[in-house]
Amino acid sequence: MASTRISDLPVDPERLQGLFAEVAAEADPGSAGPRGRLLSGLKEILKEGKATVRADLKADGKGTRAAERLSALFDTVIVSLFDLGGKIYRADNPSSAERLSMAAVGGYGRGTLAPGSDIDLLFLFPYKATPWSESITEFVLYMLWDLGVKVGHGTRTVNESIRMSRQDMTVRTAMLEARFLCGDEDLFAEFQQRFDKDVVAGTAPQFIASKLAERDSRHARIGGSRYLVEPQVKEGKGGQRDLQTLYWIAKYAYRSASGGEALVDAGLLTRAEYRLFRRCDDFLWAVRCHLHFITGRAEERLSFDLQRELARELGYQRHPGLRAVERFMKHYFWVAKNVGDLTRIVCAALEERQQKKEARLNRLLRSITSRRHTPEATEDFYVENNRLHQIDDEVFERDPVNLIRVFFLAAQGSHAFHPDTLRLVTKSLKLIDRKLQNDEEANRLFLKVLCSGDNTEVVLRQMNETGVLGRFIPEFGRIVSMMQFNMYHHYTVDEHLIRTVGTLAALDSGRLADELPLSAELMPEFRDKTILYVALLLHDIAKGKPEDHSVAGARIARRLCPRFGMTPQQTETVSWLVREHLTMSITAQSRDLADRRTILDFAKVVQTVERLKLLLIVTVCDIRAVGPGVWNGWKGQLLRALYHETELILTGGHSRVARKERIAGARQELAEHLPDWSPQERQALLDLHYPAYWLRTALEDQIRHARFLRRAGEQGLAFAHEVKVREFAGVTEICILAPDHPRLLSVMAGACAATGANIVDAQIFTTTDGRALDTIVIGREFDIDADEERRAERIARIIEQALQGEARLPDMLAKRRQGPSKRDAFSIEPDIRIDNNLSDRFTVVEIACLDRIGLLYDLTRVIADLNLDIASAHIATFGERAVDTFYVTDLLGHKITAEARQKRIREQLIEAIGGASTAKPALARA
Repeated sequence: MASTRISDLPVDPERLQGLFAEVAAEADPGSAGPRGRLLSGLKEILKEGKATVRADLKADGKGTRAAERLSALFDTVIVSLFDLGGKIYRADNPSSAERLSMAAVGGYGRGTLAPGSDIDLLFLFPYKATPWSESITEFVLYMLWDLGVKVGHGTRTVNESIRMSRQDMTVRTAMLEARFLCGDEDLFAEFQQRFDKDVVAGTAPQFIASKLAERDSRHARIGGSRYLVEPQVKEGKGGQRDLQTLYWIAKYAYRSASGGEALVDAGLLTRAEYRLFRRCDDFLWAVRCHLHFITGRAEERLSFDLQRELARELGYQRHPGLRAVERFMKHYFWVAKNVGDLTRIVCAALEERQQKKEARLNRLLRSITSRRHTPEATEDFYVENNRLHQIDDEVFERDPVNLIRVFFLAAQGSHAFHPDTLRLVTKSLKLIDRKLQNDEEANRLFLKVLCSGDNTEVVLRQMNETGVLGRFIPEFGRIVSMMQFNMYHHYTVDEHLIRTVGTLAALDSGRLADELPLSAELMPEFRDKTILYVALLLHDIAKGKPEDHSVAGARIARRLCPRFGMTPQQTETVSWLVREHLTMSITAQSRDLADRRTILDFAKVVQTVERLKLLLIVTVCDIRAVGPGVWNGWKGQLLRALYHETELILTGGHSRVARKERIAGARQELAEHLPDWSPQERQALLDLHYPAYWLRTALEDQIRHARFLRRAGEQGLAFAHEVKVREFAGVTEICILAPDHPRLLSVMAGACAATGANIVDAQIFTTTDGRALDTIVIGREFDIDADEERRAERIARIIEQALQGEARLPDMLAKRRQGPSKRDAFSIEPDIRIDNNLSDRFTVVEIACLDRIGLLYDLTRVIADLNLDIASAHIATFGERAVDTFYVTDLLGHKITAEARQKRIREQLIEAIGGASTAKPALARA
């Protein structure tokens, strides 16, 4: 029997042994009565044992110890069941075939176990199963299943195990970790000898290549970044499986029983790096065990709703500017970064030893670039096999500027780093002091790295992961591994900043011209792109401070830019971009761009066309780097519209045209584009619209509306709709023509909520004959236009049915509101602002609150109850935070100026937000 570490069992071993002894003493221990008492007793013991492990884990935080104690607990139970099975099913005259060995395999074979993980067992026979061995195997398995244990098992002969290990890499990996539990020890030893000789020998390169390819595939499937804000602790990049991959490689390639220690023995890791390996593994075990204990299942994703509780369990406390959950996640990402560092070091060393199989193209490239050469302007480094090497280990001590220069060389020549060079960089971080931070040459080289084009993102990330970037720019070091506890940002702050710079580099190279036509058109016009690169690197650098990060970041930029060697004019521009980096996005998404006051106010902020161009590029790169799916064509269209309207103001074009002239010009232009209409038809159409329509609607949409109204009139329809899929913008428009009704927008919002459609904008117009011509813009869901059109048609049918009383929207919404939501993890204090200065004609009501299903429906219903007329609605969602803006008047078309009425509006809206949100948690927003 294998050692089960009795001294570290989380239960009284005598109690466990006594229970089995009591059952074994029965005349028929396998009968229902003794078996039932055994199951009942074991369930209680396992429950108490897990509770003890959980309490000790919370007290000492030692994750590896918790996993080992759980494994030891199950070792003891399983071995005792095997022994009891042997007594129940005794073989009177055992033959050579009646031998049975039981081993732990897979993760359980390492002697560590998470609370919700499977127990993987191998029942090993010499050359065939017998009724005796099958009876014991079934007894153990059925008892474990009855205990509620998830068991993965294999029943194989030695030959079958060897054959399957050769054929299947997953089986081979599980067998690699086989650990003897009980039974015939000689049989297990025979299997191990055969496994080493017939499976492992000579196949290390194949195994290593397979495991690393498997790792890459896993990362691609789960998410290619280790800085995702809802990381997968076990399988994600920087997670526990990455450490286990290194363990497998070490154990397979060097046949070391200790696995991890073999990495040191083989020279792949130093002793200090291995200690880091152990610390990271211990932390990840603690997180995984807590996750399983909290959820009661094998949960491996650190979702938002679990992060707060994990932070409490692990004892994190709030600090100024950072919540406890953000401090915990910062620690998590620090560990994930270290796991990545260790993986990179080992993989680079394996490549150097040519233990990984290389593709033929790579071999060819290596033969071409294998000649050793020294980069220009340095004698301290040389390139061999396209890897940067230091000339000796004193290279950074001799000249600390080399700590920046080495990354400059990598960026200029697209070189990889030799693992020894990276190790030396990490060991030399203490040399990055104030003197080096202020060194003119070091800062010049850093700006060269920052503006190096396609290599910028890769090299910046290497600078960050080695710790150089955070030491060279201490303000950046403070936000390394910092997460923002919200659903909007997908990455840590440092990763987001690096990705924004990478997006700018891709834009600069022309690779995003099709996706970002205006930004790509503007890029060649900038003589000084350094301003953009620096502004993007610094725009969120003050996150986590108690004050507004834009204001604090601008102050940091004014301090850092002169250090980088930038002129006072460059410094002022960078500081302004950092301070205003959110302004264009907020204006485009939450203001009425057809309202002249919006454009005039924004133009006052930017002041010059040059700054307008710079801010557009910064805004686009910032949004695109937030995370997958955040940027879409609709946001691009809003930004382009804001840019063009503001450009006209700044160049003096639009500002000289009076309002009446603009209306008259719009009417005339539309009439000219309807040549097949009779003069009477054209005049009747022109007389249908109020002035607001002509000022706020593009000519293309005016023409479409004209034809839509004509068709509806010819068919005599009281209710009509039209769907337009806008592929480039990534949205679908649903235009509704119906008798004017104060609750029409609310009905439209409710229909969208009931179908799970996300409204991103709404335009509301009333015609002079008492009809409403309203357009809602919803985010695209399907790739195929026909599918998107069918969804929009369904929404339109629900709107018509609701207006006719044939569909009850509250009932439809109640069904969608059922079930838990990620948003349950967040709380946002509602903020309602009523402003009469943002528009010359309307009162602007802006509502920021926690997003949920039916929110827009509830808000618009209350606004209708308050006898307010909505001229336009602008819907923005930032993760869990909704910002909905309404341009309203009273029923006479006047602004809301009375304080008493404004107070009532606030109270009613707060009630709608709070009352509805407490009914049921939401799944998505309308």
